[in-house]
Amino acid sequence: MRNHFDMQLEQLNESLTKMGELCDEAMNLAAAALKGNDTAKAEEVISADYKIDQMEKEIESICLKLLLQQQPVARDLRQISAALKMITDMERIGDQTADIAEIIKHLGDRNGPEHDAIETMARAAAKMVTTSVEAFVRRDVALAEKVVSDDDSVDNYFEEIRDGLIEMIVRDTEDGRYALDLLMIAKYIERIGDHAVNIAEWVVFAVTGEHN
Repeated sequence: MRNHFDMQLEQLNESLTKMGELCDEAMNLAAAALKGNDTAKAEEVISADYKIDQMEKEIESICLKLLLQQQPVARDLRQISAALKMITDMERIGDQTADIAEIIKHLGDRNGPEHDAIETMARAAAKMVTTSVEAFVRRDVALAEKVVSDDDSVDNYFEEIRDGLIEMIVRDTEDGRYALDLLMIAKYIERIGDHAVNIAEWVVFAVTGEHN
């Protein structure tokens, strides 16, 4: 019985890893789409969001089977509960990358150094997401805590980008709509960093039973 349960837990870990990889893929595609004003890549982001939604349903099903068909001890119950919380954050990450892609599709051909800054921010947030899932699979509290501290860097990127875009609007009000679109993208990325922190905090809960 326990061997079967452990196999299902391993399946849960593998599915969570796959969902995390899809989030990372969507984030990196969005970053590349922004850098190159690539609407085809933006469409790929939207397709990735659909796959993320499907993975959420698959993992929910695994968790429910574990809860209903087995009798998990406290540690296992925490792991299953944390997984259910984590996939909610990952599903929202997928939604937000899709929102970013929709904005990119309407930016036109304009490009500049602000695109590079946002791309760097996006890749940093993507790394936080994959690291938080890795921490869950490895039951690594230190790695989860690193994700929480890495959020400061993403927040700093956001503040620098926001201030630069405000300066752009001050210099030329005709840049207003373009700057606001970029600011919205940066804000979505900041929220994705926050979701990665949420995932990391659920990792700590799964291992220690404590949640901030």
